[in-house]
Amino acid sequence: MAKVKNGAVKKGRWKLEGFDTFSEESYPLDGSFKDEEAARAGARLVLEKLEKTQPTRLSGGQDGIQDRVYIIRPDGSKYRFSSRILK
Repeated sequence: MAKVKNGAVKKGRWKLEGFDTFSEESYPLDGSFKDEEAARAGARLVLEKLEKTQPTRLSGGQDGIQDRVYIIRPDGSKYRFSSRILK
């Protein structure tokens, strides 16, 4: 949610969150982004790294047990960023 300071609207930052599907736990990911486009680029890099450490052929990919990546909006709501979005 945007914050107001001295009458000016200050936009919040976008963040990333990981979700370990095996342990069913969320974990923070590095990065704080000025807008959704930058957050999506960061999420894309995380998925590329996950593909190297948890390859689809072994994990089942995003439909299997590969970790998930979420984009957290400035208002705190979030949505899953999927490899399907990459295509």
